[in-house]
Amino acid sequence: MSAEPECTKANPKPVYPPEVVTGEHDAFANVVIYVKSGLGRYRYDQPTAPAVLDQHGCMYVPRVLAVMTHQPIEVRNTDPTVHNIHPMPRVNHPWNRSEEPGDPPFQFNFPHAELAIPIACNVHPWMRAFLFVFDNPYFAVTTTSGTFDLKGLPPGTYTIEAWQEYYGIQDQAVTLGPKESKAISFTYKSAPPPRRESLESKAN
Repeated sequence: MSAEPECTKANPKPVYPPEVVTGEHDAFANVVIYVKSGLGRYRYDQPTAPAVLDQHGCMYVPRVLAVMTHQPIEVRNTDPTVHNIHPMPRVNHPWNRSEEPGDPPFQFNFPHAELAIPIACNVHPWMRAFLFVFDNPYFAVTTTSGTFDLKGLPPGTYTIEAWQEYYGIQDQAVTLGPKESKAISFTYKSAPPPRRESLESKAN
């Protein structure tokens, strides 16, 4: 950030990419939980309230954003420097737009479901976010509490998927009866350190 005075001023201490954000008891934030399969051909109303993606402190806030198809996404720039918003979808139409300090927020939406769309800033290469677009309302993004709630699922058997930027994807099957609720959890584990004898054998 040293090449950008306004970013340095906003971040006097070192900034680390928030690929893994944890809360109390190592609960994960920014994990996207969603129904991968089992919904059939239901149709759902799309929200009209915009989801907000801010450029603040020369970072994207939030790091991970999830919306429904056609739901408006409002992009703000609350920094005193110019940013460049560059979503890079594979299914939806990609675009690239600059936003000057003091510019009014602008809105966009994506019509097709698509997961983990990278968003970059070509001016500040460390800025990164991920956008998830769903065609149903059964998704959640965890906070540092690590909790999530998929409300209103009809009876059926589903595959629930969890996506975490650094640790990847996990799936879990769940069957719900009428008016039934169930608790599920996902646990991510880091790779164990290499064994000492392995290191010694490589060094010999």
